[in-house]
Amino acid sequence: MTAGPLRIVRVANFVTPVSGGLRTALRHLGAGYRAAGHTPVLVVPGERRTVEEDEQGLVVTLPGPVLPGSGGYRLLTDRTAVAAELERLAPDRLEVSDRTTLRWTGAWARRHGVRAAMVSHESAVGLLRTWGLPGPVAGAAANRLNGRTARSYDTVVCTTDWAAAEFRRLGVRNLTRAPLGVDLTTLRPPDTGARAAERARYATPDEVLLVLCSRLSTEKRPELALDALEALRSTGPGAVLAVAGTGPLRSRLAAAAARRRLPVHFLGHLAGRAAVADLLGCADVVLAPGPVETFGLAALEALACGTPVAVHRGSALPELVGTAGVAAEPTGAGFAEAVRELLARPEPARRAAARAQAERYGWPAAVAAFLAAHGAAPVTAL
Repeated sequence: MTAGPLRIVRVANFVTPVSGGLRTALRHLGAGYRAAGHTPVLVVPGERRTVEEDEQGLVVTLPGPVLPGSGGYRLLTDRTAVAAELERLAPDRLEVSDRTTLRWTGAWARRHGVRAAMVSHESAVGLLRTWGLPGPVAGAAANRLNGRTARSYDTVVCTTDWAAAEFRRLGVRNLTRAPLGVDLTTLRPPDTGARAAERARYATPDEVLLVLCSRLSTEKRPELALDALEALRSTGPGAVLAVAGTGPLRSRLAAAAARRRLPVHFLGHLAGRAAVADLLGCADVVLAPGPVETFGLAALEALACGTPVAVHRGSALPELVGTAGVAAEPTGAGFAEAVRELLARPEPARRAAARAQAERYGWPAAVAAFLAAHGAAPVTAL
């Protein structure tokens, strides 16, 4: 364990410009590293080169092309430019969030004597299956990818046991667990009056208000939220759905909702954490249908606001939400049944259980775990 201050350079792809779980995690981890006395630097793709300082430390944006069909994701594809930036920054530790296009940075770190960690933010086999590869083909490809990743870095960091499983089955030894966290200060259960006022914007008192807070892209399976809404309305009380987020499937989902005459509010990107907290806190149930989530910050944010979550049973989220949520079969009927199960619980009890579960995942503990993965001791108290 290194006791002195370290320059921890983090490189990431697939970071959205204004929101998203990865962007949120990077911001909180950087702020935590800085508070612990280290010097964090974040390198991400953008339209042009910029260098800015904010609460998470230095943020360097390098030009990167938009990934076609991704709804705005950019990639760091110029290895020469990224390598030159890394040499200029001279990291003591390297933390990489993209095991595909950025895996070459592991070899760069070895050549320069820099200890490096790859953070697994998604299930490789799940993502490949989402992209249309058959199960056996996806599994074999994921095994090759994960094996190469483990050999390329000193440490592979997984945020849940579920995420670590695809490395453990390969016998990977340089594996460590470090959970992410949730903002327990900004994201809090609203008082009864504030909840009722916010809720009235979307639903009547006798309707069930469902919320989906997600990037609207294929791997997130947002169409399951529409299927759940339709199934719930066909057999029980009236229900409406509010969708926060944007992405390449936005137009298709809106057209499907109109064609099926489903009451869906498409809110787009919500500016500011307070607006997100207001929406999550007024929902009866939040839906998290993504099958490849390895941590699921949106689900934890809902719990922090006192709202239970119905999650995809094949993701890492059942491990995270515990009894504060329900693991659903990945169909509209399955998610509708999970919603009914949650609503059958007394409201005060289900909201208290949600908040209590979220309080197990504060950011200070997450920062300490990530620093330990880097072999870096806090210089100042967290």
